[in-house]
Amino acid sequence: MNLLLDTHALLWALADEPTLANGARDAITDGRNRVLVSTVSVWEIVIKKALGKLHAPDDLPQQLTSARLEPLEITITHALAVGDLPDHHTDPFDRMLVAQARTEGLTLVTRDARIAQYDVAVLPA
Repeated sequence: MNLLLDTHALLWALADEPTLANGARDAITDGRNRVLVSTVSVWEIVIKKALGKLHAPDDLPQQLTSARLEPLEITITHALAVGDLPDHHTDPFDRMLVAQARTEGLTLVTRDARIAQYDVAVLPA
């Protein structure tokens, strides 16, 4: 399975939070699965951390590498795909994640119910 982690799922996985659903945790730690983290999630973390709205690791790049999470860069194709999405969600970070998941054929690991309204595979976080 090819997974793309929503920002909250990423942070829960890195912190080994019990909040993360067991099925999502199992899929993320299953070495047979490819697990990706979007540049947009790192961007969201940096912005919200600077605003004092989020606690996140100071060594995020090292943690991503240690957890063997693959980076997913934002491409022009991804950016254009955002424009094709219906207005189920107004958060630009989440809209980009949906566009990337759809474009790349990834399953989005999230607890955000609004994301499930899109035509995208979802694994509950």
